[in-house]
Amino acid sequence: MSRTRRDVNDLYRAVWRWHFYAGLIALPFLILLAVTGALYLFKDEVEQWWYADTLRVEAQSTPPASAQAQLNAALAAQPGKAFRYVTPATPDLATEIDIRTADGDKRAVYVDPYSGDVTGSLPYRGSVMWTIRQLHSLSYFGTTASMIIEIVAGWTILLVLTGLYLWWPRGQRGGVVSVRSRPSKRLFWRDLHAVTGVFVGGFILFLAVTGMPWSAVWGSKVNELANGNNFGYPDGVRVNVPMSDARLAERELTPWSLEQAQLPASAESDTSAIGLDRAIARFDALELTPGYAVSLPSAASDVYTGSIYPDDLSQQRVVHLDQYTGEPLLDMSYADYGPLGQTLEWGVNVHLGQEFGIVNQVVLALVCAGIVLLCVASGVMWWMRRPTGRLGVPPAPQDPRKLRGVLALLAIGGVIFPLVGASMIVMATIDAGIRYRSTHSSTKAVG
Repeated sequence: MSRTRRDVNDLYRAVWRWHFYAGLIALPFLILLAVTGALYLFKDEVEQWWYADTLRVEAQSTPPASAQAQLNAALAAQPGKAFRYVTPATPDLATEIDIRTADGDKRAVYVDPYSGDVTGSLPYRGSVMWTIRQLHSLSYFGTTASMIIEIVAGWTILLVLTGLYLWWPRGQRGGVVSVRSRPSKRLFWRDLHAVTGVFVGGFILFLAVTGMPWSAVWGSKVNELANGNNFGYPDGVRVNVPMSDARLAERELTPWSLEQAQLPASAESDTSAIGLDRAIARFDALELTPGYAVSLPSAASDVYTGSIYPDDLSQQRVVHLDQYTGEPLLDMSYADYGPLGQTLEWGVNVHLGQEFGIVNQVVLALVCAGIVLLCVASGVMWWMRRPTGRLGVPPAPQDPRKLRGVLALLAIGGVIFPLVGASMIVMATIDAGIRYRSTHSSTKAVG
C-alpha cells in the first residue's frame, strides 16, 4: 500500500473511531431529545386539547369581568396569595391566575373572563407539556443532570461533522443519496444511516448550537456577554431608575436574553398601590399583545411587570410599572436587545418551532423523526458489525499521529465548550487505555 493511501486510511480510521465514541455518548440522549422536542413543538395545540375543559371558554360579545373580580374568584376557589395574572391570548381562552398556597405549593387557577367562574386548576408549571419540556432539558432530574445537555450538544456537533467526512463519496455512487441492498443486510442500514444523516445533519447542527444557550456553563457565560454590563439588561437599554436585587427570571419565565435582567424598584410611597385593574388598564394602553402576563408586587418596592413572549419576536416586550404611580419604569422590546442577543433569541425561537408558524413546526417534527431513524439505523448497523462479546470500537490508525491530529481539532471545540472539553479528555484517556490494552494483547500473542 502506498504511503498516501495509508495516510488516507489512517485518517478515515481516526475519524471513524471518534464518530463511534460521539455516537456512543450522544445517540441515547438524541432519541430522548428528538421525541420530547417533537412533542413540545405543538405545546399550545396539545395543552388546549388535553385540558380543553379548563383552558377553553365560549367567547362572548359582552365585556369581561374586571381583573380584580377574576382574581378574587380564583382566591375564593384556591386560598393563598396570587403572584401572577395571565390575560387570555384569544377570546376563547380562560384567564390564568397563579397562586401560592399556605403550604408553599403553587397552583394555576383558570377563570372564565366573561362569567367570572373558575373552570379548573392545575399544578403551576405541572402540565403535561411542561413535564415534556423538563424532560427535554433533563432539568426534570435536577440541575446537575441538566448539565449533560451541554455535553451532549457538543458531542452531537462532533458526531455530525465526523459523519459528514465519513459520508463523503470519494468517487462512489451508491449509498450517497440512495439506499442499497435490503433490511437483512448491514449495507442497507449503513446507507440508511448515512443518507438520513446527510439530509438532517444541517438541522441537527442548528438544533445543537441553538440549544446551547440553555446550557449550564457555556450558556450562562454567553448570556452575560449578550446582556451587556448595564445591570444585566441587553445592550442598548439604558435605565436611570433605582434597581432592586431581584431578577426578572425569578418572577416570570423569560426569554433567554433576559435571564439576567434585574428588576427596577418602585419608589416607596405613603399612597396606595394602583391595584390590578389600573395596572391592566395601563398595560392595555401601552398596547401589550394579548396573552401578556402580569407579575404582581409582593413587597413595598416591587413593581407590576407586564411581559409577553409570543411567536412573533417583534412583539416580545417587558414593561415595569411603578406600583404607586403606574408610570413605566422600563419598557423593553426585542428591538432593544443587542446584536448577539437578537441573533441567539431568533435561533431559540426557531428551535422552539415558533418563528415560521406551522411550517416551522412541521419541518422540525420531520427532522425529529429523521433523528430517531438515524439513531435506530446506527444501532442496527453496529449490532450487525460488532464482534461477539466485544464493544466493536473501530480500529485505530496505524500511525498514531493521525489520531493526535484529530484530537487537536477536537480540542478547539473543547476550549469553546468547557464541559464538552472535559468529557473529551476523559474519553481520550479511555481510548488511550483501549489502544494500549489492544497493542499489549497483540504483542503477547505474537510473543
